[in-house]
Amino acid sequence: MNKQNLEILGLEEGATAEMIEEAYKSLRDKYREERFLEGEVGNNAAKMLSKIETARSELLAELNESSSADGASSFSKVEELIKSGDLQEAQRVLDSFNERNDYWHYLQSVLFYRKNWVNESKKQLEIAMQLDPGNQKYKDAYQKLNDKIAYDANAHKADGANQSAYDGQGMNVPPDDQMGGNFCTDCLQCCMLNMCLNCLCSGCMR
Repeated sequence: MNKQNLEILGLEEGATAEMIEEAYKSLRDKYREERFLEGEVGNNAAKMLSKIETARSELLAELNESSSADGASSFSKVEELIKSGDLQEAQRVLDSFNERNDYWHYLQSVLFYRKNWVNESKKQLEIAMQLDPGNQKYKDAYQKLNDKIAYDANAHKADGANQSAYDGQGMNVPPDDQMGGNFCTDCLQCCMLNMCLNCLCSGCMR
Protein backbone atom coordinates (compact mmCIF):
# COMPACT_ATOMS: atom_id res chain seq x y z
CA MET A 1 0.00 0.00 0.00
CA ASN A 2 1.14 3.56 -0.69
CA LYS A 3 3.16 4.62 2.37
CA GLN A 4 2.57 8.33 1.87
CA ASN A 5 -1.19 7.84 1.78
CA LEU A 6 -1.00 5.66 4.90
CA GLU A 7 0.99 8.37 6.70
CA ILE A 8 -1.53 11.04 5.73
CA LEU A 9 -4.31 9.04 7.38
CA GLY A 10 -2.12 7.92 10.27
CA LEU A 11 -2.30 4.25 9.32
CA GLU A 12 0.13 1.38 8.92
CA GLU A 13 0.63 -1.32 6.29
CA GLY A 14 -2.18 -3.86 6.30
CA ALA A 15 -4.93 -1.36 7.10
CA THR A 16 -8.41 -2.60 6.22
CA ALA A 17 -11.13 -0.69 4.37
CA GLU A 18 -12.90 -0.11 7.68
CA MET A 19 -9.75 1.34 9.24
CA ILE A 20 -9.23 3.62 6.24
CA GLU A 21 -12.79 4.92 6.41
CA GLU A 22 -12.61 5.47 10.16
CA ALA A 23 -9.33 7.41 9.94
CA TYR A 24 -10.59 9.46 7.01
CA LYS A 25 -13.81 10.49 8.77
CA SER A 26 -11.99 11.44 11.94
CA LEU A 27 -9.49 13.65 10.09
CA ARG A 28 -12.18 15.09 7.86
CA ASP A 29 -14.18 16.30 10.85
CA LYS A 30 -11.01 17.76 12.41
CA TYR A 31 -9.91 19.69 9.32
CA ARG A 32 -13.40 20.88 8.51
CA GLU A 33 -13.44 22.76 11.80
CA GLU A 34 -9.90 24.08 11.47
CA ARG A 35 -10.27 25.39 7.91
CA PHE A 36 -12.28 28.37 9.20
CA LEU A 37 -9.45 29.45 11.47
CA GLU A 38 -7.30 32.36 10.41
CA GLY A 39 -3.73 32.15 9.23
CA GLU A 40 -1.65 29.09 8.43
CA VAL A 41 -3.81 26.71 10.47
CA GLY A 42 -6.83 27.40 8.30
CA ASN A 43 -4.83 27.18 5.07
CA ASN A 44 -3.23 23.91 6.12
CA ALA A 45 -6.60 22.43 7.06
CA ALA A 46 -8.01 23.23 3.61
CA LYS A 47 -5.02 21.53 1.94
CA MET A 48 -5.29 18.49 4.22
CA LEU A 49 -8.95 17.99 3.36
CA SER A 50 -7.92 17.49 -0.25
CA LYS A 51 -5.01 15.22 0.70
CA ILE A 52 -7.02 12.90 2.95
CA GLU A 53 -9.71 12.60 0.28
CA THR A 54 -7.12 11.53 -2.29
CA ALA A 55 -5.37 9.19 0.17
CA ARG A 56 -8.65 7.50 1.07
CA SER A 57 -9.66 6.96 -2.58
CA GLU A 58 -6.28 5.59 -3.64
CA LEU A 59 -5.94 3.22 -0.67
CA LEU A 60 -9.42 1.81 -1.18
CA ALA A 61 -8.68 1.33 -4.88
CA GLU A 62 -5.53 -0.62 -3.96
CA LEU A 63 -7.53 -2.90 -1.68
CA ASN A 64 -10.11 -3.55 -4.40
CA GLU A 65 -7.42 -4.41 -6.94
CA SER A 66 -5.76 -6.77 -4.48
CA SER A 67 -9.07 -8.45 -3.73
CA SER A 68 -9.81 -8.92 -7.43
CA ALA A 69 -6.36 -10.41 -8.05
CA ASP A 70 -6.79 -12.82 -5.17
CA GLY A 71 -10.17 -13.86 -6.52
CA ALA A 72 -8.80 -14.49 -10.01
CA SER A 73 -5.98 -16.55 -8.52
CA SER A 74 -8.44 -18.64 -6.53
CA PHE A 75 -10.62 -19.19 -9.59
CA SER A 76 -7.57 -20.47 -11.47
CA LYS A 77 -6.86 -22.83 -8.61
CA VAL A 78 -10.41 -24.19 -8.75
CA GLU A 79 -10.11 -24.70 -12.51
CA GLU A 80 -6.90 -26.70 -12.09
CA LEU A 81 -8.39 -28.79 -9.30
CA ILE A 82 -11.44 -29.64 -11.42
CA LYS A 83 -9.25 -30.58 -14.38
CA SER A 84 -7.11 -32.80 -12.17
CA GLY A 85 -10.20 -34.50 -10.75
CA ASP A 86 -9.76 -33.27 -7.16
CA LEU A 87 -13.40 -32.29 -6.83
CA GLN A 88 -13.44 -32.28 -3.03
CA GLU A 89 -10.66 -29.71 -2.78
CA ALA A 90 -12.18 -27.68 -5.61
CA GLN A 91 -15.43 -27.49 -3.66
CA ARG A 92 -13.58 -26.49 -0.50
CA VAL A 93 -11.90 -23.58 -2.30
CA LEU A 94 -15.19 -22.45 -3.83
CA ASP A 95 -16.89 -22.58 -0.45
CA SER A 96 -14.20 -20.29 0.98
CA PHE A 97 -15.26 -17.37 -1.25
CA ASN A 98 -17.10 -14.57 0.54
CA GLU A 99 -18.26 -12.91 -2.67
CA ARG A 100 -19.89 -15.21 -5.24
CA ASN A 101 -20.10 -13.62 -8.67
CA ASP A 102 -21.24 -15.02 -12.00
CA TYR A 103 -17.99 -16.91 -12.62
CA TRP A 104 -18.19 -18.50 -9.18
CA HIS A 105 -21.57 -19.96 -10.11
CA TYR A 106 -20.22 -21.06 -13.50
CA LEU A 107 -17.39 -22.99 -11.85
CA GLN A 108 -19.85 -24.45 -9.35
CA SER A 109 -21.90 -25.62 -12.32
CA VAL A 110 -18.86 -27.30 -13.86
CA LEU A 111 -18.05 -28.93 -10.54
CA PHE A 112 -21.59 -30.25 -10.10
CA TYR A 113 -21.52 -31.58 -13.65
CA ARG A 114 -18.31 -33.47 -12.93
CA LYS A 115 -20.11 -35.01 -9.96
CA ASN A 116 -22.97 -36.01 -12.31
CA TRP A 117 -25.37 -33.68 -10.49
CA VAL A 118 -26.99 -32.45 -13.68
CA ASN A 119 -29.94 -30.59 -12.14
CA GLU A 120 -27.71 -28.71 -9.71
CA SER A 121 -25.31 -27.89 -12.55
CA LYS A 122 -28.20 -26.44 -14.53
CA LYS A 123 -29.37 -24.29 -11.60
CA GLN A 124 -25.91 -22.81 -11.11
CA LEU A 125 -25.65 -21.97 -14.81
CA GLU A 126 -29.01 -20.21 -14.61
CA ILE A 127 -27.72 -18.06 -11.74
CA ALA A 128 -24.53 -17.26 -13.69
CA MET A 129 -26.62 -16.15 -16.68
CA GLN A 130 -28.82 -13.98 -14.48
CA LEU A 131 -25.73 -12.23 -13.11
CA ASP A 132 -24.14 -11.82 -16.56
CA PRO A 133 -26.94 -12.05 -19.18
CA GLY A 134 -24.64 -11.24 -22.08
CA ASN A 135 -22.08 -14.00 -21.48
CA GLN A 136 -22.19 -16.26 -24.54
CA LYS A 137 -20.08 -18.98 -22.91
CA TYR A 138 -22.72 -19.46 -20.23
CA LYS A 139 -25.49 -19.54 -22.84
CA ASP A 140 -23.69 -22.14 -24.94
CA ALA A 141 -23.01 -24.33 -21.91
CA TYR A 142 -26.64 -24.04 -20.83
CA GLN A 143 -27.94 -24.99 -24.28
CA LYS A 144 -25.71 -28.04 -24.50
CA LEU A 145 -26.63 -29.10 -20.99
CA ASN A 146 -30.32 -28.88 -21.88
CA ASP A 147 -29.66 -30.84 -25.06
CA LYS A 148 -28.03 -33.59 -23.02
CA ILE A 149 -30.93 -33.71 -20.57
CA ALA A 150 -33.46 -33.91 -23.41
CA TYR A 151 -31.44 -36.55 -25.24
CA ASP A 152 -31.12 -38.68 -22.15
CA ALA A 153 -34.80 -38.30 -21.31
CA ASN A 154 -35.81 -39.52 -24.78
CA ALA A 155 -33.42 -42.43 -24.55
CA HIS A 156 -34.79 -43.41 -21.17
CA LYS A 157 -38.35 -43.07 -22.40
CA ALA A 158 -37.59 -45.47 -25.23
CA ASP A 159 -36.24 -47.91 -22.65
CA GLY A 160 -39.39 -47.56 -20.60
CA ALA A 161 -37.80 -45.29 -17.97
CA ASN A 162 -39.69 -42.52 -16.24
CA GLN A 163 -39.11 -39.10 -17.84
CA SER A 164 -38.68 -37.58 -14.39
CA ALA A 165 -35.13 -38.92 -14.29
CA TYR A 166 -33.74 -35.43 -13.85
CA ASP A 167 -36.41 -34.12 -11.52
CA GLY A 168 -34.10 -34.30 -8.52
CA GLN A 169 -32.15 -36.60 -6.24
CA GLY A 170 -35.13 -38.29 -4.64
CA MET A 171 -35.28 -41.19 -7.06
CA ASN A 172 -35.06 -44.69 -5.67
CA VAL A 173 -31.79 -45.51 -7.40
CA PRO A 174 -28.20 -46.09 -6.27
CA PRO A 175 -26.22 -42.89 -5.53
CA ASP A 176 -24.10 -43.21 -8.66
CA ASP A 177 -27.25 -43.17 -10.80
CA GLN A 178 -28.58 -39.92 -9.38
CA MET A 179 -28.45 -36.71 -11.40
CA GLY A 180 -27.77 -38.59 -14.63
CA GLY A 181 -24.84 -40.61 -13.36
CA ASN A 182 -25.20 -43.96 -15.20
CA PHE A 183 -28.25 -43.40 -17.39
CA CYS A 184 -26.31 -43.39 -20.68
CA THR A 185 -25.09 -46.31 -22.66
CA ASP A 186 -21.37 -46.53 -23.32
CA CYS A 187 -21.81 -44.80 -26.65
CA LEU A 188 -24.00 -42.06 -25.27
CA GLN A 189 -21.57 -41.46 -22.44
CA CYS A 190 -18.72 -41.01 -24.85
CA CYS A 191 -20.53 -38.65 -27.23
CA MET A 192 -22.57 -36.54 -24.86
CA LEU A 193 -19.99 -36.30 -22.09
CA ASN A 194 -17.36 -35.08 -24.50
CA MET A 195 -19.76 -32.54 -25.95
CA CYS A 196 -20.73 -31.06 -22.57
CA LEU A 197 -17.30 -31.22 -21.03
CA ASN A 198 -15.87 -29.37 -24.01
CA CYS A 199 -18.24 -26.53 -23.22
CA LEU A 200 -18.22 -26.66 -19.46
CA CYS A 201 -14.63 -27.59 -18.69
CA SER A 202 -12.44 -26.49 -21.56
CA GLY A 203 -14.10 -23.09 -21.30
CA CYS A 204 -13.07 -22.60 -17.70
CA MET A 205 -10.10 -20.42 -18.50
CA ARG A 206 -11.11 -16.86 -19.26
